[in-house]
Amino acid sequence: MAEITRVGVARHLRSDASGYVLLWRRSRLVREGRGLSFLFLPHAASIAEVPVDDREMPLVFHGRSLDYQDVTAQGVLTFRVADPATLASRVDFTLDLATGRYRREPLEKLALLFAQLAEQHAGGWVSRTQIREVLSDGPARIRTAIEEGLAADPTLPAMGLEVVSVRVSFVRPTPDLAKALEAPTRERIQQAADEAAFARRALAVEKERAIQENELKNRIELARQQEELILQQGKNARSQAGEEAEAQRIAADAKAARGRVEAEASAHQVRAAGEAEAHRTRVQGEAEAAALELSERIRVASERSRMEAVRDVPPAVLFGLAAQAVAGKLDRIERVNLGDSSLGPALERILEAGAKRLGGD
Repeated sequence: MAEITRVGVARHLRSDASGYVLLWRRSRLVREGRGLSFLFLPHAASIAEVPVDDREMPLVFHGRSLDYQDVTAQGVLTFRVADPATLASRVDFTLDLATGRYRREPLEKLALLFAQLAEQHAGGWVSRTQIREVLSDGPARIRTAIEEGLAADPTLPAMGLEVVSVRVSFVRPTPDLAKALEAPTRERIQQAADEAAFARRALAVEKERAIQENELKNRIELARQQEELILQQGKNARSQAGEEAEAQRIAADAKAARGRVEAEASAHQVRAAGEAEAHRTRVQGEAEAAALELSERIRVASERSRMEAVRDVPPAVLFGLAAQAVAGKLDRIERVNLGDSSLGPALERILEAGAKRLGGD
């Protein structure tokens, strides 16, 4: 959009490179071109600016198919101005010299023109086509119909316009029709989903069965291994019991043999001790007998000698010696009775014996 500024009583216009400016003065075109910048007097000038860059406008139109079903199409149409002067002569692009804006709405008129032309060509194809084909091939076929129709339409070249491209994004039926059309597909999809669910459940059941079979096989294998373990443990226990019994028997035999040896040794020792004791007893008896015999002989000889020694000793002396011997064997003598009847005769006999010994000597 051009920019207009006040310079005293004059005005200055500066346009962009995408704007084609046309200046009329006194009903004559005095200046035109893209991106112009100039001074002018507002009371004696008329200026139009035509955009020459590519312009995009949305396309929304409704149509009815061959089987009387309503559809809606949406897209974008791109166009550009090929001859600005021709277009300015057909559509009012005059600027307000105070603000620099369009005094009319030329771009909206162009959008309406393109929308009507596009809907005309697209609607013609839709009205000759079944709804299912419209929905399946609609975007590409509608775009082709619009491009071919606009290219063959003489209105656009006469106005200095040129179509750059046409894009159709989607073609939609009414909500009720969409549900009706979606129902079979939805059912097929649901059936496919159900079949997938059934297949998944069947696969899960098959896997569960396989898992249970594996578990059963594992349990059978474990039971077999446990049976082998029990048999091996019993065999080991029997072998251990046999070994222990054999060891106990060997220990008992060894103990019995040791007992017999010890009994024989003890008997031999007892027998040897008995024989030694008997021999010692016999020897001791013989020695004691010999000693007794010898002592008897000595005693007899001593008695004989003593008898011979005291044979001539007076009785009074013997009595005194006997008393001396008795006194030597007593611990103490508490009392001695010496009477006249006993002491006197004894003294007399001792004295007589002494006198006789002295006389004999």
